[in-house]
Order: sequence, then structure tokens, then C-alpha cells
Amino acid sequence: AIAFGKLRALCYCRLSSPTIMPKDAEQPVEEMTTIGAKVADGENLFGVAHIFASFNDTFVHVTDLSGRETIVRVTGGMKVKADRDEASPYAAMLAAQDVAAKCKDIGITALHIKMRATGGNKTKTPGPGAQSALRALARAGLKIGRIEDVTPIPSDCTRRKSGRRGRRL
Repeated sequence: AIAFGKLRALCYCRLSSPTIMPKDAEQPVEEMTTIGAKVADGENLFGVAHIFASFNDTFVHVTDLSGRETIVRVTGGMKVKADRDEASPYAAMLAAQDVAAKCKDIGITALHIKMRATGGNKTKTPGPGAQSALRALARAGLKIGRIEDVTPIPSDCTRRKSGRRGRRL
């Protein structure tokens, strides 16, 4: 117990003593740094918005043009409390508004849209949040370039989930 008390006192003394600098010493200079690429006034800086809208959630994921560098990613589940509301148009709208604000901070002024549903041997229909996410990005002041559907379509695939006679309603 004594050793711990001495150690605490030593740490406190070391932290509490201010560093003394001579008056004529050079002060550290703060430099302004900008995030993102330098663009002329009339030009648009493009990003790619990957919107994945399933029936359980909606992802709005903005990358650079190559798709390798993630700039911002927000989901509907990050915006609402209830699990059943993750895929709702309202949650998708909130997610897209967050994404648009971050993009504007970085300097992205225009987006190409790649919209995706679950695909594969599941549904090829986008979820309920797809339209509202796209509308929210456009209404936030971001210019929309190309809109592309990138839902994976199988050329030949594994067997779909359901029995021999299919899903009986």
C-alpha cells in the first residue's frame, strides 16, 4: 500500500509541473490542413454511393471512385432504436442525410449511385429504403451522376431455400 501511494504521488508531481519554455523560443505554428482533393471552383468532386437495400436494413456507403477507400458508411440500424424499423424509408433517409453532411464536410459535391438488392438466389427487388435514401442524397444538395443497379444476378446458382414443392401460402 505504501509503494502504491508513493507511485501515485510521483505521477501526480510529474503531471502537475508545467513545462517551462523561454520567452524568445519559437512557438509551435498551427497549420491549416484540408481533407480531400483540391478542386477548382466550377468542378465537381465525385464519390460513389453504394446503397444496399434489403428487407432487413439499408446501407449507404460512400467510397472514392475506385471503391477502395471508404469515406463514410451509415446504416438504417444506426439511426433507429427498434429492429423492425432498420429497413424503413425513414431510417434510410436519416442515414443518407448523415452521409450527405459528411461528404460535404470532406468536399465531395457529386455522387454516382450504385444501388443493390440482396440478389443471388434471394430477392432481386430492392428494399423499402432504396428510394428514400436516393431522394435524401439528392435533396441534401449533392449532384447525382449515374445511377446503376448492381444487384447480383445468378447465371446458374445453388438451390433456393424452400422445399420440393416451394413455399405454400
